[in-house]
Amino acid sequence: MHEQTPDTPPAPSVPEAPTLFDWEFATDPYPAYAWLREHAPVHRATLPSGVEAWLVTRYADARQALADQRLSKNPAHHAEPAHAKGKTGIPGERKAELMTHLLNIDPPDHTRLRRLVSKAFTPRRVAEFTPRVQELTDRLIDAMVEKAGAQGRGEADLIHEFAFPLPIYAICEMLGVPREDQDDFRDWAGMMIRHGGGPRGGVARSVKRMRTYLGELIHRKRDDLGNDLISDLIRASDHGDHLTEAEATAMAFILLFAGFETTVNLIGNGVHSLFMNPGQRARLQDSLAAGETALLETGVEELLRYDGPVELATWRFATRPLTLGGQDIAAGDPVLVVLAAADRDPARFADPDTLDLSRSDNQHLGYGHGIHYCLGAPLARLEGQTALATLLKRLPDLELAVPPTDLRWRGGLIMRGLRTLPVRFTVPNA
Repeated sequence: MHEQTPDTPPAPSVPEAPTLFDWEFATDPYPAYAWLREHAPVHRATLPSGVEAWLVTRYADARQALADQRLSKNPAHHAEPAHAKGKTGIPGERKAELMTHLLNIDPPDHTRLRRLVSKAFTPRRVAEFTPRVQELTDRLIDAMVEKAGAQGRGEADLIHEFAFPLPIYAICEMLGVPREDQDDFRDWAGMMIRHGGGPRGGVARSVKRMRTYLGELIHRKRDDLGNDLISDLIRASDHGDHLTEAEATAMAFILLFAGFETTVNLIGNGVHSLFMNPGQRARLQDSLAAGETALLETGVEELLRYDGPVELATWRFATRPLTLGGQDIAAGDPVLVVLAAADRDPARFADPDTLDLSRSDNQHLGYGHGIHYCLGAPLARLEGQTALATLLKRLPDLELAVPPTDLRWRGGLIMRGLRTLPVRFTVPNA
């Protein structure tokens, strides 16, 4: 007679780790990020470039990492030579000698350069620019309506005809790029956000052309200062603090680069989220019709949290061994903070997968945290609020012109945005 032994309950099975960074993931990364938050909150992954990096997905760990001085922004701390091959950072910036900017340096150089740029990028300047952002917004909507003619119904690609040109023209004007040159910037920027969709080497060539142009513009402006950001950078460097021409060029470049694609995606992702959540859209339109702004202001912050323009924060590199989220990280390892995952962490946000435009406790990480908090956040908020409010008021029946499943998201590691957003609308007074 055999002795019976009590049944041993089977160990709970952990679902298989999701596939990251393929096209299906790009369409909706949030289920994969939920799995990582629960099962592997600090996860070593192989990126599409072949570089291995740690992905940080929980809010508390993300907030810690964004402010941790042991995590450097300088690619020189990378243990692998991948940064020298252009596999980390902004495509083409190394060849164009544009590495010395706020996203790639640490204190004390970061402190010095940020102080100089802050003098040129004041809230007062952004407030003064409000009427111009409204003019640019109206001009682009006017062009969409004019293209439709008297047909009664119009169609447009909201990314390429509205969300993309608005921040390009806005940041060009703030920098002091002459209007006759702004279409060149539009072409160069368009190549930069294709993320491999253009001709081979096109991104690097566009970055180099932009760098050459900005260097020449800074040189010319030294003899003819105006009321613009580049002139303010020159003035700041000429009054005690030292800012080389190379630093000024890199600074102008990063203000342009960081200031346009994020806003393209804020507008595009924001409109898409409103299409997918018609009840929230109706609330916002009713509020705007009543002349209120409070829901618009909290709404833009919620859109940044819910499906923001920056999916992963820019590269960080461990300067010495450290532990993050219970995971040991070696010196030289790259660390990528997944803002999109942190901003849907149920440990920090109630009902994180629900869009709630009136959400008040909303300390999202969409603009980062710590000393690298986005310097252009006030301008991005202004452009996002102006664009959404004007679209919803002037084109109140704006709707998606294709099935949602037909939409495609751009490839790329850091940014999250739609390739196109086909819409249709009734022509006002048609």
